[in-house]
Amino acid sequence: MGVRFTMRRVVVALVVLLLLAGIAAAIASRMAKKAAESKEKDQPPVTLEFAPGDLAVVETRALPRWLAVSGTMLPVRQATVKSKVSGEVRQITVREGEAVMAGQVLVKVDTADLESKLIERQGQLESIRAQLAMAEKNLSNNQKLLKQNFISQNAFDNSESNLNVTLGSVKSAEAQVRIAQNALKDAVATAPLTGIVAKRHVQPGEKVAFDAPLVTVVDLKDMELQALIPAIDIPEIKPGMTATLHVDGFGERTFTGRIDRISPSTEPGTRAILVYVGIANTDAALRGGMFATGRVALSAGEPVASLPASAVRNEGGLTFVWAIEDGKLVKRAVAVGRRDEETGRIELKSALPVTLKVLTTRFENLKEGAPALVKSSVSAVPPQG
Repeated sequence: MGVRFTMRRVVVALVVLLLLAGIAAAIASRMAKKAAESKEKDQPPVTLEFAPGDLAVVETRALPRWLAVSGTMLPVRQATVKSKVSGEVRQITVREGEAVMAGQVLVKVDTADLESKLIERQGQLESIRAQLAMAEKNLSNNQKLLKQNFISQNAFDNSESNLNVTLGSVKSAEAQVRIAQNALKDAVATAPLTGIVAKRHVQPGEKVAFDAPLVTVVDLKDMELQALIPAIDIPEIKPGMTATLHVDGFGERTFTGRIDRISPSTEPGTRAILVYVGIANTDAALRGGMFATGRVALSAGEPVASLPASAVRNEGGLTFVWAIEDGKLVKRAVAVGRRDEETGRIELKSALPVTLKVLTTRFENLKEGAPALVKSSVSAVPPQG
């Protein structure tokens, strides 16, 4: 019993010693922290120094205005060659992607039936012309006989009428021959313009009907962007305005276009109006169906207060600027408007003193109320907070 009692007393003593050691360590740590804080309070705060190039003031200037556009590009000139006769396709001389010249033969339709019809019409014409020669001879003979009173006036009139009817038949037959000749020419389809074959609609050996599509040809020299613009923005758009465009797949390359036409009415089911932007495509780099985005330069608006966009910060939904006022850093909440990426400025809707020096360079760990001043030398490197 005595041994057990002694061991218990030893364990209790050790626990008490550990507790006392922990309490002493905590008290020492707190006292050290208070001493450090007291030392920091006794030391003067560090004054932040900024170069003039790190600062800007509010300026009133007219910011460029832009209107975003986007849409699909199509060739200005394109045509689908259609069959003017029915028959079997004998030959197609081109394939997709090939360049063609205006007047070049594209498709030939079998002409056997058309040639037979032409021969038939020509034969009919020759037969009627023979009848016409006989009618002219009869009229000449009857005219002599009438003068000698060998025939009646009625018989002469009949011969004259027969001649006129035959003349009409000759003209009709000649027209039928010309129609057959034109049909024979129409069996050969030619390119209506210089360009590139976009699509072959038929293959050799296929039967085609009248007005069936054969080949589509496009001219890529001039492209057209069809962009939908909200009707509310149309009053500011005029033909001739310049558009700067980026096309998918061309990276940073830009294309310049001009507004050619504006639709007179909104598109069904929308409150937008189609605007057509013409684009020169001299190197044929652009293709039909490509998607482009860009903007149209509008006339400059009224001058507005603005700052460099780098001066405006946004944290936690609050838009603000850092400024130096009375030798101290201050944080000023601001409301902003349009941003112009070209000049790197942003419209300022909140009133700020024009003499207020605003930080434009990004610095970390800035504290409101910290002493701050502007160095006279722009070469000095400002502290990082």
